[in-house]
Amino acid sequence: MSIPLIFESDRPALSCGYSPHDDLPAEIKGPPAHLLRDELDLPQVAEPAVMRHFVNLSTLNHHVDKGFYPLGSCTMKYNPKINEALAGLPGLAGLHPHQPVETIQGALELMYKLEKFLCEITGMPAMTLQPAAGAHGELTGMFVARAYHESNGNPRKIVLTPDSSHGTNPASIVMAGYTPASIPSKSDGRIDLEGLKEALNDDVAALMVTNPNTLGLFEDEIDEVAAAVHEAGALLYMDGANMNALMGLSRPGDMGFDIVHLNLHKTFSTPHGGGGPGSGPVGVVSSLEPYLPRPRVIREADGKYNFDW
Repeated sequence: MSIPLIFESDRPALSCGYSPHDDLPAEIKGPPAHLLRDELDLPQVAEPAVMRHFVNLSTLNHHVDKGFYPLGSCTMKYNPKINEALAGLPGLAGLHPHQPVETIQGALELMYKLEKFLCEITGMPAMTLQPAAGAHGELTGMFVARAYHESNGNPRKIVLTPDSSHGTNPASIVMAGYTPASIPSKSDGRIDLEGLKEALNDDVAALMVTNPNTLGLFEDEIDEVAAAVHEAGALLYMDGANMNALMGLSRPGDMGFDIVHLNLHKTFSTPHGGGGPGSGPVGVVSSLEPYLPRPRVIREADGKYNFDW
């Protein structure tokens, strides 16, 4: 079906008569006049035509407001609209990164409590909220693993992934300075435990697993997988893309995972789409906590919140 461009609906002298609210202070209203263009190449279209054009386009796409679509590693979840509104409150959206801590106590309290909630949900003793997306969290987790192994005198060389792994897994592995290596799946789509044991050696830094995996299957031998990985001195990493399936039923920390990254824009209803914002917190076991990035939010003895550098 051919859909005309909105430019093809251009009619001279038509306009919407609407402009977005401008909340900028008068002294920073925009660039100097000599830098502004005299004319903008925008179509002149009445408001009903604009509305109908874009609503019509939206109906041509399948999206989470229309129906469910199950992609094993990145299923888009429906975010309640009230949560989108809460995330856009000026007290959150209008903050500046360099504000004095005494002016952002409410936001710091939210972050501090969120860390604690996520630790309880995942069974991990420590968490960082710094990563800004799932892939960013994944890379952060890999850097944590590298820092840990380097502190033990052997950074190791290889990170294993199942042959069903998500494409960001080997990308993060390479960016962290490791070589990715694939291990086979069994005919049922789950990790081949014997194949894993054959691949483990002193050069393996970690095994990165999505659970449930990219095929939507729970790794029912995860306890045995964890034991084999730890026996080789490696770390077990969980990509939390499918954490929705585990919520309230089981926890990565109880399965033997050492590192887990979450996707708050998938599992916990932070805004999702349009390129961001996303959120990819990383949880770790106690032995890895010293390698989490700084700063972290702390609660001081007087009850106030601060950054710990």
